[in-house]
Amino acid sequence: MLSKEDTVIGFIGTGVMGKSMAGHLLDAGYQLTVYTRTKDKASDLLDKGAVWSESPRDVAQKADVVFTIVGYPSDVKEVYLGENGLIANAKPGSYLIDMTTSTPSLAKEIYEKAKEKEVHAIDAPVSGGDIGAREARLAIMAGGDDEAFLQVEPLLNILGTNIVHQGEAGAGQHTKMCNQIAIASNMIGVCEAIIYAEKSGLDPETVLKSISTGAAGSWSLSNLAPRMIDGNFEPGFYIKHFIKDMKIALDEAKRMDMQVPGLSLALSLYEQIAEKGEENSGTQALYKYWKQS
Repeated sequence: MLSKEDTVIGFIGTGVMGKSMAGHLLDAGYQLTVYTRTKDKASDLLDKGAVWSESPRDVAQKADVVFTIVGYPSDVKEVYLGENGLIANAKPGSYLIDMTTSTPSLAKEIYEKAKEKEVHAIDAPVSGGDIGAREARLAIMAGGDDEAFLQVEPLLNILGTNIVHQGEAGAGQHTKMCNQIAIASNMIGVCEAIIYAEKSGLDPETVLKSISTGAAGSWSLSNLAPRMIDGNFEPGFYIKHFIKDMKIALDEAKRMDMQVPGLSLALSLYEQIAEKGEENSGTQALYKYWKQS
């Protein structure tokens, strides 16, 4: 068991979601050391007692368990496989948990490289956005060895309410692709439903009272449609990161010789709205595609 008294947790990436997630671990009583490219983003955590690390290498040398949630697979590769990265500098027997949505192939590579160093690597991407991170209600989908998962599961339970071990290394990332494929087409439907309500003269907020609890119900309809109606396009999850995820899923589908017309359409629409300057907006800004067209 990883006791609070003896376990130092490292956290790399304190953005929209990571900041809340790291805060929950700190609030649970664990010693926490953090690193992020922009130190100001970690200021609240440092004020609460977290210790600053100067690099991923510094985190790896201090921590028994390291969580990462960064932007892109290229960032994951740098943080884990670089000369000054986690695997080259991690303590034998330590645990590395990547919660970034990345590629299954990279997750497997990290697992194999970590195993050579007697380090445990788990891919554990999450779903739930800023709300899920803030309220510790994330869905966490994990890939990796059974024993390693069981050791870190109590920590994952601090961050989420639906933690499932999906299988071997890479299985967490494959599961996240299923999640993103389901969201992609659903977001088109949510946007079209709200636009339809507005154009037909209905009050969209009243419409939501009827349709969000029926067969049309979804997380996006309940949590993101109200933001669309309010004109709130602040990111709970960035469009640029969702585009990255959809491209990973599309590549994986092609590798399996699978047609994904819904995903392809959603990617096309999101790329168009990103080209109009919305790449740093939340995914609910897809609503603007119909408003601007």
